Amino acid sequence: MLRPIQILYGSAIFLGAFLLFAIEPMAAKELLPALGGSSAVWITCLVFFQTALLLGYLYAHWLGRQSARAAVVLHIALLVLAVVALAFAVQPDLSSAAGHPLTAIFRVLTLTIGLPFLLLASTSPLLQLWLTRQEKSGVPWRLFALSNAGSLLALVLYPTVIEPHLALSVQRRLWGFGFGVYAVMCALIAWRVRGSAAASASQPTGEHARSSWRDKLLWFLLPAGAAMQLCAVTSHLSQNIAAIPLLWVLPLGVYLLTFIVAFEAPGLYRRWIMVRLLVVLLAALGYMLSKTDVSLPIQISIGFFLAELFFACIFCHAETYALRPSHPSEATLFYLLIAAGGAAGTIFIGIGCPLLFDANYDVALAFLATAALALAVTWRDGWAQRLLWSVGTALLLALVIMLHIVYARSTLVEERNFYGALRVRESHVPPQAETVRTLLHGTIEHGTQWFAPQFRRNPTTYYATDSGVGLALRFCCDEQARNNRARNIGVVGLGAGTLAAYGMAGDQMRFYEINPLVQPIAEHLFTYLRESGAQISFADGDARISLTRETPQNFDVLVIDAFSGDAIPIHLLTTQAMTVYRRQLAPGGILAFHVSNQYLELTPEIAALAAASGMEARVVDTPPQEARGEYRATWVLVTSNAGFLAQPQVAAFAREIPARPDVRAWTDDYSSLLPVLQWRAADRP
Repeated sequence: MLRPIQILYGSAIFLGAFLLFAIEPMAAKELLPALGGSSAVWITCLVFFQTALLLGYLYAHWLGRQSARAAVVLHIALLVLAVVALAFAVQPDLSSAAGHPLTAIFRVLTLTIGLPFLLLASTSPLLQLWLTRQEKSGVPWRLFALSNAGSLLALVLYPTVIEPHLALSVQRRLWGFGFGVYAVMCALIAWRVRGSAAASASQPTGEHARSSWRDKLLWFLLPAGAAMQLCAVTSHLSQNIAAIPLLWVLPLGVYLLTFIVAFEAPGLYRRWIMVRLLVVLLAALGYMLSKTDVSLPIQISIGFFLAELFFACIFCHAETYALRPSHPSEATLFYLLIAAGGAAGTIFIGIGCPLLFDANYDVALAFLATAALALAVTWRDGWAQRLLWSVGTALLLALVIMLHIVYARSTLVEERNFYGALRVRESHVPPQAETVRTLLHGTIEHGTQWFAPQFRRNPTTYYATDSGVGLALRFCCDEQARNNRARNIGVVGLGAGTLAAYGMAGDQMRFYEINPLVQPIAEHLFTYLRESGAQISFADGDARISLTRETPQNFDVLVIDAFSGDAIPIHLLTTQAMTVYRRQLAPGGILAFHVSNQYLELTPEIAALAAASGMEARVVDTPPQEARGEYRATWVLVTSNAGFLAQPQVAAFAREIPARPDVRAWTDDYSSLLPVLQWRAADRP
């Protein structure tokens, strides 16, 4: 039966872990309206969180080496300081730092949640050490499983319960209250430690063998391999299998679950079974990766990768637990090296790979690292295991080399940066197109051009003349206005520059693009921009920031084409963003939102935004026309121009959008993808 002191320790560790994972999406969402670049902001925030987690474990390790009185006084003082900092926190002004998002994100997160996050991160190793000293017992490793259970609960509840029902300001206040409760619990624990004779850092706890250098190295390398698996599989699933919002929850949930199983139920782990399952899964998924021109059903692909992730991570984490130190004084070093490994694996996949490689080899490299770790762990199990994993490691190295060769085929350009991997693919199918070039970001197409003379200047894919954007650009201005002045068009999202095909002599078109790699590709490998009759200009950086800073452009049409991928930039779909757009529109101007998406039904959300802004919304769905390279497309046209909507050419295609009571207009303070998530994917074009 648990004693009160154990319940207090367990509750503080569970609450601390819950708060730690709840603040991560909350803090990142608060940055989006000021910094833009949804996916880039999230990636940078994750790097910050992993780094801060490592610093928290380092703090716990250092504090455990101090005298009991000094450690307790310092920790209580920092808890009080963190509570005061949260109570009087003021969001820094980001307007001057928007051009440098990485440094701005680190600076803002450090100033706003840095100290509370560090203290939360230190909770599990520090409190386990204090409990060990108070009770003169071995390290309570099961509390680490309890910590991960709290993290897993926050991970599940945030997108399903917290985000859909609570505004960010309310979330922040409730989180602050929770941190206050946590601080009181930790202060009570610290005070008890101060009065305990067993709290001395130098007090012996029995004779125990010290861990070897090999064990300590594996404390770092095994968690690093698991973190590489987590990041690589998450990225692969969201970019190459299915661009499903919130899909990142599943791999992270599997990752946390393996920690819980490894530390709470180590008796379930059997190495001889696990290595056999792992080798089969690595071989099967390695074979799948080698078949770059073959795809399996989404459910099968996701299931296979999640199963591989589970077995790879349970192998890494269970083997780490098996090597845990027997000497209690090494417990904080053990956790410190686990955190260091997790941070190193995450940083290598999330930051290092985009810098080192032009293409995405993340999953193959994670598989290679896992096989190499299995070789190291099973080396002492005999020649059969050595041979098996030596061959496996060599084959996975060959897979990486083979992928490099395959990706180079039919690829004109392959580049990768902070915003993702871009590739231009060239083919000669269908025959009537002669030559086809497609710009890809992962599996998401950002524009295709047919180079046969009769198709060369035709807008393809989602931008056909009868699509919503085609109607807006063709009929935005009546004949009298068209004779008096040229059109002024703004486009958020450059892609291959397809919309430039609509530009006529005298027109002005301004493209807003956050990824600096896109413009050179569109200018040199596609001809839409240079053959357009319009005068074309560009604005670098996040579109909302650029539009906010610019003087009114008086656009006849402002195209918002940024919602077809997996990283939905929600800050472009809020009432505050609508205010920015309306300021840039000419009287009677039109907003054209591209919302073709397999997993999100954004149409009712844009209708709610239009109603909140005093405008009307119409949806235009167009079928595919394979003979002309045109895809099924969905556009929402938003305007206060009743004359435009009444034109027969527009009214024949545009239909009203039924109101949905469960969908409310998003703001910078409230948004949730859950109400607009489609549980069955829409048909591909």
